[in-house]
Amino acid sequence: MKQSDIDALAGGGGASQRAPDLAELGAGVAGTAEVPLAMLMDLTLPLSIELGRTRMTVQDILRLGRGSVVQLERLAGEPIDLYVADRRFAEGEVVVLGEHFGVRITRIISSVQVPEGVS
Repeated sequence: MKQSDIDALAGGGGASQRAPDLAELGAGVAGTAEVPLAMLMDLTLPLSIELGRTRMTVQDILRLGRGSVVQLERLAGEPIDLYVADRRFAEGEVVVLGEHFGVRITRIISSVQVPEGVS
């Protein structure tokens, strides 16, 4: 295929190309300086609680069965970690609420600065 054939198929054909007119799309949210935080308030994010971690060989994992105990690296009494969307958000302690487990938050990890005026 020759370059002239490619240009003809692409609509170039030697004629000058003009940029697309995007005015019909309107300004939308991108045209404003800030996205209102209220737009994000009803988003659902995953919350994960990490009790502890350990490393095991495949052989040890295959030996696990009902009644097996897996020892974690975290010591008893140490705070557990709470993650929001894979980001460490807080520390807490395990509590029992009737027949369910829960977590009492003991410390918020403040690694992200919240803009002024946002509560």
